Parts: sequence; structure tokens; C-alpha cells
Amino acid sequence: MTERTPAAGKIRDAEQARDELRAALKESGITLPSLTLDGVSLAGDFPRPLVDLGRCTPDVARRLAESLRK
Repeated sequence: MTERTPAAGKIRDAEQARDELRAALKESGITLPSLTLDGVSLAGDFPRPLVDLGRCTPDVARRLAESLRK
């Protein structure tokens, strides 16, 4: 059986990054409802987790762009 500890650590790290981003966005009054981990990137014995920013309205996209410009 393949050791899963390194894979689990990568997934936990991606979850933490997602949560940090969610908190930072919330501080700016921005919510990305679809913010999650990409399920496909978690598959297999050697996952390469990706944070999926998901979809948002044009208004949220503009507020996000404005926040990044600051």
C-alpha cells in the first residue's frame, strides 16, 4: 500500500491556503461562494492540490480587482 502521509500533508496545506484566502477576502467584504479545492487535482497517489476560485458575479470580480489594486 502506498504511504499517504505526504499526500495528506499537501491536501491539508491546500485547505489552509484556501481558508487563508477566504478569510482575507472576507476582510475586504468579498465572498467567492465556489471557493474550494479542485477535486480532480486531489485524485491519485501523488495529488497536486489546486485551489479553485470558482465563479462569481461581475460585481464581485470588479470588487476583487479593486481590492488587489490597493
